[in-house]
Amino acid sequence: MHIEFEQGTSLWHDAWIRLRKSRPALIGAVCVLVLVLLAVFAPVVTSYSYEEQDLSIGATGPGAQHWLGTDILGRDLLTRLLYGGRISFLVGVAATAVSLLIGVLYGAIAGFAGKRTDTVMMRIVDIIYAFPFTIFVIILVALYGRNIVLLFCAIGAVEWLTMARIIRGQVQSLKKQEFIEAAVAMGLSQRRIILRHVIPNVLGPVIVYTTLTIPQVMLMEAFLSFLGLGVQPPMSSWGLLIKEGVEWMEEYPWLLIFPGLALSITLFSLNFIGDGLRDALDPRTSKD
Repeated sequence: MHIEFEQGTSLWHDAWIRLRKSRPALIGAVCVLVLVLLAVFAPVVTSYSYEEQDLSIGATGPGAQHWLGTDILGRDLLTRLLYGGRISFLVGVAATAVSLLIGVLYGAIAGFAGKRTDTVMMRIVDIIYAFPFTIFVIILVALYGRNIVLLFCAIGAVEWLTMARIIRGQVQSLKKQEFIEAAVAMGLSQRRIILRHVIPNVLGPVIVYTTLTIPQVMLMEAFLSFLGLGVQPPMSSWGLLIKEGVEWMEEYPWLLIFPGLALSITLFSLNFIGDGLRDALDPRTSKD
């Protein structure tokens, strides 16, 4: 008698199958990929420099020579939009990476240690949460001046707080599982348990939160640039372009419309990807 056993599938395989069925997530992924490629290969897409001026033409609408028009200094808007996308994506990814590195380790240690250590570490998080972010950035700018690295540090120093709380809650539920208790019984060090057993088992929430953090960071960078605390001319970011567009939106509306569309499409797409990953990585959404 021949018995056939159904081959099992992993959580990640099932998640990939569910993710492929999410049309908004796939459309969002395609939109983000296209925008990233355009930003990376900006010198191939456009022949202009992001700081190249032509004062003789000033602000002109979209046309054959300048597809998205020019700004008041005669700079090609498409070029500045693509190079600005580089800065916005770079800030989003780098600041999110910083927040993940700090937040995951901090939350895992707090959640696994428990008791007094957890209480002290979470009170520190509460204190930092209570400090106004804008004032924090103003102090950094006053002390060290405006630069991209400072922007990474300022945003990353705030965004890791939420990640730490999420990971702490996940770890507190994980440490009651049998495999963690077995690792403790075997005499493994807390450092090894956290790095080898705890953190790999919270990758699902980490991945989901990462896709939701990047648009938050990009929006925060746009907000800081709008206030004049972020990227400074002649460099550009989408936030800075929106700030310039607002100043001239009545006379030259395209200066606001195109940067606003680029930022909006990116934010919506990343949120769609995050929603799709959240549903895909949730075992309760699987159908037996």
